Amino acid sequence: MTTTVATPEGLLSLRGVQLGTSDWIEITQDQVNTFADATGDRQWIHIDPQRAEAGPFGGTIVHGYLTLALAPVFMAQVLQIQNYAAVLNYGVNRVRFPAPLPVGASVRGAITLTTAREREPGNVEATFEIRYQVQGGDRPACVAETVYLYR
Repeated sequence: MTTTVATPEGLLSLRGVQLGTSDWIEITQDQVNTFADATGDRQWIHIDPQRAEAGPFGGTIVHGYLTLALAPVFMAQVLQIQNYAAVLNYGVNRVRFPAPLPVGASVRGAITLTTAREREPGNVEATFEIRYQVQGGDRPACVAETVYLYR
């Protein structure tokens, strides 16, 4: 499901609305390894499948920050703003990782617009809650409050 608005100001009337849910995305071991190489976070629970089998999660798990980094993918699938000059990632207010995301699992984002306010004419600051649902899981892998600035 995609929510479409003509301009960033269109977000002001959608406060509190669940905008939609993205497609499922499978996270592969290759993606996790590439992320580990890029960030230097080479902890065995992420990159060593043989050792991780005997570990606390029964296999490798996706880095929390890799999980969080899927926000733009989910946002692009769920929200379309037709006319704007730029969108800036303004920050993250709160992030929690309630459950591990196993490598090979599929995840999707359920997005709610929690707040939207006009900062100055033509500029809208919007805060979204993204719940990272794990296919077949009962708890989200991540719940994040992301903030974007639209110009």
